[in-house]
Amino acid sequence: MTPVELSRTVLRAVRRAVDEGELSVVVPVRAVVTPPGPGGCGDYATNIALQLARPAGRPAQQVAEILRPHLTRSEGVADVEITGPGFLNIRLGGGAGASLVREIRRQRDVYGHGDVLAGQIVPLRIPYDIRAEVVADTLVRIVATQGGRAEVHHIHPSRAEPAATEFSRAEPAGTDLSQAKTAGAEPSHAEPPRTEAPHAEPPRTKAPQADPPRPHRPRPHPRTTTLRPTPAPEDPTPLGPDAARWALLHPASHDRPRISADHLVQRESNPLFRVRYAHARTRALTRNAAALGCTGDPGDVPEDVPGGDELVGALAGYPAVLTQAALHRAPDRLARHLVTTADALLAFQHTVLPLGDEKPSAAHRARLALAEVAGTVLAGGLSLLGISAPDYL
Repeated sequence: MTPVELSRTVLRAVRRAVDEGELSVVVPVRAVVTPPGPGGCGDYATNIALQLARPAGRPAQQVAEILRPHLTRSEGVADVEITGPGFLNIRLGGGAGASLVREIRRQRDVYGHGDVLAGQIVPLRIPYDIRAEVVADTLVRIVATQGGRAEVHHIHPSRAEPAATEFSRAEPAGTDLSQAKTAGAEPSHAEPPRTEAPHAEPPRTKAPQADPPRPHRPRPHPRTTTLRPTPAPEDPTPLGPDAARWALLHPASHDRPRISADHLVQRESNPLFRVRYAHARTRALTRNAAALGCTGDPGDVPEDVPGGDELVGALAGYPAVLTQAALHRAPDRLARHLVTTADALLAFQHTVLPLGDEKPSAAHRARLALAEVAGTVLAGGLSLLGISAPDYL
């Protein structure tokens, strides 16, 4: 069962509780389903009980207790546990991994795309700074995955047009929000001196005059996001386009990026290398399996397979991470999740192909299918960051 399918299952449980008179609420349009947070358990968790507590006029714990049996009886759900203030933690039954693999295979490059920003325009205001340019360029693509359209506007423009860089691939859209008719200078209110004739009457007090109109300065859109990530301490260009973008995107916006040759070394201490190497390993597994006459076939992976549960969880959580990255204008969330996915894949890869005289089995084909869709997600995530995903590394 994929997160989308589980979300529908949660909504069906709410609808059954309403139909049976246990809850008096309007069934929401969607239910948020994510991997469990700290203190949680199972495969997924939902805050639907907290969401319905106020309209139902009941404590969230009581709403969760009402929904729990309806969820437990749902197909594909093995167990439901209530934690914290009313979170429903769901453990899936057999078939969850296979269903997820089939879903990613079907959607491929658009897996994780949603519609939470459908029809919305997201204005982004940025300074002329290379890190801000790269973050905005990445957000244009991430926002598009959720149905929105990001428009980039610059603030504090200089007289000269800034030089284009290979890292800023999206041209700014729209008009500069900070541009004025004059360069900050106000019109002079002083009058020229006048010479008075002899024996003239004493000067009369002049009535106050209204100030002349000031140049119009457009105001930002009320939903405009101003991006001011901490600038890089030095020019990242010598690192090359892929490493430079990673160096600027992987840290959170408020953290100072580290610009060093460490982003180029091919060893496990380099997160970018691990992500790209994990993707290359999935392609190598497909090639080596083909030489053995083995192809991937979706199936369940036993819980005792190293990295299996972690990999399924990371792939299942990818849509939620993509949504949060778009809503919070935080591409670093996507970058860090790719590292989590890559680490799980690298722990899992050793179980995929037969060893020694072992013949390919259904278990090997299921693990191969899981590794292949992990490669699909890694490649898609890197593409959104503007970073290449080579098949050989």
